Amino acid sequence: MMTTALIFAGGTGSRMNSRSKPKQFLELHGKPILIHTLEHFEYSQEISSIAVVCREDWIDYLKEQLKHHFFEKVRWVVPGGETGQKSIFNGLKAIYESCDNPQDTIVLIHDGVRPLINEKVISDNIAAVKQFGSAITVTKAVETVISTNDQNEIVDIQDRNLAKIAKAPQSFYLNDIMGAHLKAIKENNVKMVDSASLMLHYGYKLHTVDGPVENIKITTPLDYYIFRAIYEARENSQIFGL
Repeated sequence: MMTTALIFAGGTGSRMNSRSKPKQFLELHGKPILIHTLEHFEYSQEISSIAVVCREDWIDYLKEQLKHHFFEKVRWVVPGGETGQKSIFNGLKAIYESCDNPQDTIVLIHDGVRPLINEKVISDNIAAVKQFGSAITVTKAVETVISTNDQNEIVDIQDRNLAKIAKAPQSFYLNDIMGAHLKAIKENNVKMVDSASLMLHYGYKLHTVDGPVENIKITTPLDYYIFRAIYEARENSQIFGL
């Protein structure tokens, strides 16, 4: 059985107010955010290979970073598409075309700007796919989740005890997620916000896996400062034994 990580790093960083670099290439302690993320999968004994979907004009820079940081598991670097959904499909297609047994291959789809995961999240995702066929990493909702209409009127309030926030990784058997993407392409269904939405739309049952509360997606300057604070706190705990 092969276990592959598909890392999506195709964003432009428009909410980060960074004119020079996309958000995934902003650096902390000399390493781009994307490299911090990729290291979790590179160092995991349960991950056999990695595919990265990257903005085409930044692929050469990414390859330089991968070489500089001695990555060995990154087997595919694929240009992104017009949308996140198309970009993920590009990555899945590259993996699928190199795969002998897609029905036995597990793929963990993860955001390049979610660097605060850990080995347990990766292991729990893989175990859940083996047992249930899917794994959607979530955190519990700590505030009230509401639904509104076009007039900004509240039409529904979720039970906070049942409400969860979908994050990443989102993991499936390669055959299943590829099949859902092919159906979406055939139906011109191109507006799914994430893999969980796509799979649910096509009738798959989805199993959740609890992830760490700090598993944030770095899309704004505030997110970056939170990442830096948590990262440095972890580093200090190793140095000072806190």
